[in-house]
Amino acid sequence: MEKNASTSSLRDLGPSGLDLTSAFFKPIHNADPSLPSNRCTKISVVGVGNVGMAIAQTILTQDLADEIALVDSKPDKLRGEMLDLQHAAAFLPRTKITASVDYDVTAGSDLCIVTAGARQNPGESRLNLLQRNVALFRHIIPPLAKASPDSILIIVSNPVDVLTYVAWKLSGFPVNRVLGSGTNLDSSRFRFLIADHLDVNAQDVQAFIVGEHGDSSVALWSSISVGGIPVLSFLEKQQIAYEKQTLEDIHQSVVGSAYEVIGLKGYTSWAIGYSVANLARTILRDQRKIHPVTVLARGFYGVDGGDVFLSLPALLGRNGVVAVTNVHMTDEESEKLQKSAKTILEMQSQLEL
Repeated sequence: MEKNASTSSLRDLGPSGLDLTSAFFKPIHNADPSLPSNRCTKISVVGVGNVGMAIAQTILTQDLADEIALVDSKPDKLRGEMLDLQHAAAFLPRTKITASVDYDVTAGSDLCIVTAGARQNPGESRLNLLQRNVALFRHIIPPLAKASPDSILIIVSNPVDVLTYVAWKLSGFPVNRVLGSGTNLDSSRFRFLIADHLDVNAQDVQAFIVGEHGDSSVALWSSISVGGIPVLSFLEKQQIAYEKQTLEDIHQSVVGSAYEVIGLKGYTSWAIGYSVANLARTILRDQRKIHPVTVLARGFYGVDGGDVFLSLPALLGRNGVVAVTNVHMTDEESEKLQKSAKTILEMQSQLEL
């Protein structure tokens, strides 16, 4: 596929194929051509399904990149999505949009976001699905790493924790430059439910879901604060009774949120689009914000036994993962996190890498 076929043919509109650019614009005299222009920010998105396009569209509307490259194995779908975005150019920040089935189009990316993944077939085991996605990643990660050796990888494909580990192994990148979207979205759902219950803005709620992006995730109730006020300690000081089951019900609502959306509309897209664009903003603009994302967890919070990737509150910046945040956990929360790590390690041990 030509990288930008819809616009390349429009350059030669004049007689005999005259390039009209020279007619419209005249160069400045005595300019120094040796000075480089400002370096462009480039983001590549692999996979143009519902999730990939929600991410690309959100990145585009939030003006986070000068160039977006799309990659997919389906050329017609890929070209259609590229054209659809290009046709909105008059309403959007100036962004070059390219697309190809060839990974060369991703060359020089600052950030590579992988959303491609096999779908689970009826009756298929989770392990078999994982093995098919590992096989797919063997065709995705090495060429991405070769085309953009200095980029940061964000894995969105599920199961995200194990596939982030796979991407790290296949890319050969240092551990700080490979992360997964993890529980960043789970934590947003958590904050929404708490904010909705208290009738406050979700941005004023701090709360983390950590561990596996899945059924064994851990809600850090001890970390919740609203407007800087720790919620559980406030309730205790005010002698306001609460039931632990109520807290567990909220966590289960978080775990079931994606299933509910999928059951209603067939897939999730917009929330993960905003979630990943939020990570891209923090990384590319070096905002040094804390996000619960999939990172190498060995040595943190008592997690050991192997190179396991799961979500922890991490400080992110221009070099990817800067540090893991030392948030307070109760003994029970720490125990659940370690159990979550064992669940993922067990799955990793069955992989054929």
